[in-house]
Amino acid sequence: MIEIYKFVEKSNKSKLLVFLFIITSILLSSCIDKQENIEIDFNKTTQELVRISPDDPDVVYFGFDFPENPQEEARMYAPFLLYLSKETGRTFKIYFTSRNETTEDNLGKGITQFATLDALSYIKAHDEYGITCITQSLNAKDSSNQIAVIVTQWDSNITELKDLRGKSFCFGSFDSAQGHIIPRKMLENATIRLLNLKHYVYLERHSYCAEAVMKGEYDAGVVDDTLAFSLVKEKKLRIIAVSDHYPNNGISANKDVDIELLEDVKQALLDFKPEGKHARNLTDWDKTKMAYGFIEANESNYTELRELAIRYGVIE
Repeated sequence: MIEIYKFVEKSNKSKLLVFLFIITSILLSSCIDKQENIEIDFNKTTQELVRISPDDPDVVYFGFDFPENPQEEARMYAPFLLYLSKETGRTFKIYFTSRNETTEDNLGKGITQFATLDALSYIKAHDEYGITCITQSLNAKDSSNQIAVIVTQWDSNITELKDLRGKSFCFGSFDSAQGHIIPRKMLENATIRLLNLKHYVYLERHSYCAEAVMKGEYDAGVVDDTLAFSLVKEKKLRIIAVSDHYPNNGISANKDVDIELLEDVKQALLDFKPEGKHARNLTDWDKTKMAYGFIEANESNYTELRELAIRYGVIE
């Protein structure tokens, strides 16, 4: 049913370069096999092309946001999807969202059956498409919550949130809970509204915010807790405030996924032990937002975030 083509002509450099170009081109497309029905499976010893019939009813597409490095992220996610395939008896394939799509829209429209979504993307998809969040990602402290951290330069004289009045500030993405909604609420709790800031900007990623603050381009900004604590340890940034806990990233399912598959995938996710028995089969899994496994999702956890997103004009 599955044919595997191995490229072993290592001595022929020109052919190898051509092959690597083809691999890169395929990975940069929104769906790894969108044009040629090809799925790329990376492992530590070889690169293989796995051709699967597009009419195979057992194929399930799993959506991920557009990656900064498609090849690296395909390498990280491929073993995880192989795990799901083994546990459910279905063939899982990667679908990378392109820049003119959203992962939640692709899930809602049935282009993918499952996807990783941050809390705010899930709220939008749930309200518009009836998407169901089946599991939430655990963090290092076995919690399914995310934390936003407001930081400043290591030698800054800013010590608390009230000191940010009249200062410049960088948020993450406008459509992000951790990058926008949560820190906006933190500032509001300190009686600081956007009009009280000297100026502010929305950047695409937490890493961009961290870099901007370290360079002194902004007086303060928000980053995720993992990155913040890492940079604090290196004495590159200093923490001003840490948020309350809010729902973390999770895995969601299209409303039309059959109940048997839904339950099989949910159980497989809850049984997934990336730091335990499944660790040896994974590649750089600690770099993902699902590094510590999953816990069952609770819809009531999203109530406050939904209300805040409406208040700040992120959703209607």
